[in-house]
This record gives sequence, C-alpha cells and structure tokens, in this order.
Amino acid sequence: MRIDPISSFLHRHAGAHGAVMLMYHAVQARAGSPAWPWAVSLSRFCDQLDFLKAEGYHTPTMAELAANPDAPRGRTAVITFDDGYVDNLAAMEALQQRGMRATWFIVSGSIGTNPAWPADGRPAGRLLNAAELRDMQAAGMEIGSHTVSHVRLPSLDDEALSRELTTSRATLEETLGGPVSSFAYPYGAWDARCVAAVREAGYAAACTTRTGWALRDRDPFMLRRLTVFNTDTTASLARKLYFGSHDVAWSDLARYVLRRVRG
Repeated sequence: MRIDPISSFLHRHAGAHGAVMLMYHAVQARAGSPAWPWAVSLSRFCDQLDFLKAEGYHTPTMAELAANPDAPRGRTAVITFDDGYVDNLAAMEALQQRGMRATWFIVSGSIGTNPAWPADGRPAGRLLNAAELRDMQAAGMEIGSHTVSHVRLPSLDDEALSRELTTSRATLEETLGGPVSSFAYPYGAWDARCVAAVREAGYAAACTTRTGWALRDRDPFMLRRLTVFNTDTTASLARKLYFGSHDVAWSDLARYVLRRVRG
C-alpha cells in the first residue's frame, strides 16, 4: 500500500512505544466517505488492513493484550469496534480474509434490534444479533461489553452503574456460552468510581477513548485507543500509529517540527 513519502518515513519508526488500539464503529459498503465521523468506508477499511498486514502488525484481541502486557511482541495493533452495528459483518469478513482478528464491544440491551440510545447521525438499522455474535466468536473474534443501554456511566448512581455492568456481562455470557472479560466505556466517559465498578463487576480490562499508546498508564482498566474517523486515509493512519495521537494533520506536523527546531 503506497502512501506519501513523509508519512512513510515517519511510520518506519512506528511501534517503538508499544501496542496501539484502534477504535472503529461503522463500516459502510457504499462508495464515498460516510457522513458520520465515526464511520469509514469498507474500501478504506480494507486499505488500512492491508497496510497493517504489509507492515507486519500483529492484531491480537484486547483480552490477549491485557492478559500479557509485558509479553515481547513486534508491531501490535488491537482493532476494536464499538456498539455492534450489523454492517460490521463486512468488516469481520475483511479481517478473516487477511488472517486478522478484532474485539467488538456490544450494547447488550439492543442485540438484534435498532439502537435504543439517542441517535447522533449513526447508521440506520439494527445491531448484530445473537447468532451473528456467536459466529464471530467462533471465528476468533472477541466479544466484549459496552453496557446495557450505552449510557454515560459517571451520571449513574451506584446501583444503576452496577446494573449496567453486571447485566450486560451476564447477557453476553449467556448469549455466547462463555466468559466476557473486556469492556469499553460508552462515549469514553469514566471516572475513578466507574473504574472500580468495572473491576468489581468481574471484567479483566477496559478501554477508554483517550489517545496514546494502549498500555501507557500501566492499568488494564484505562487502556488507550486511537479513533479512526471517516476522514482518515491510510497515510493519516500511518502517522497516528507513529505519533500515538489524533493530531497528525499537516498543520499539526508543521507545528511539531517547529517546536523541535526551537528546542
């Protein structure tokens, strides 16, 4: 996958700071860039996977990364999907074709139905159903929790917070016939009380939407992720992988170089 010379040069040094996690939501098959910022086109998604594969990235699940944070590994990119839109089936097929895996965070209260939380321009249609989730797990994908109702956890009282976490995990475990150990905070909203509640609910790891290297905080309940937006090309993804940041527009790079020159 050919990218511009500057992005290619920067990416030569990517991976030195450890694993990254990439956050996707929807993957739309129709031509053109999706209007929703958190959706990507299927063709662009496939280009990004091809780049990761060509550059030697391993793509373990989040549970595998969290279970062995100090394990020696080369370039590593944990691919994650939030919510569980049905269009993600095409993404799973693209991953399978390349021998890659990913982790899906599912809103358990909307399995197989239209999302029950307020719309913000997201894709129309239902979420993945129980049979599809089981097929994904059988194909080597990880299924994690994204609460029951996709609510901002810090706004809840202790009882409601516990219910969102424990009920979602129990529902998914019953659906899948096995343990669910990974969690993603809806909207990236969390605080110390939420972290403690996630741990108490029996999860082994949780991820945020804070940018940076995945294991930067050395805390399995505060793993960091890089969002892949509708505007991201393979080149901008390459720069994100190098900087561990969203601030990779050419103007951002110019400011970065200026700061380095000024010392």
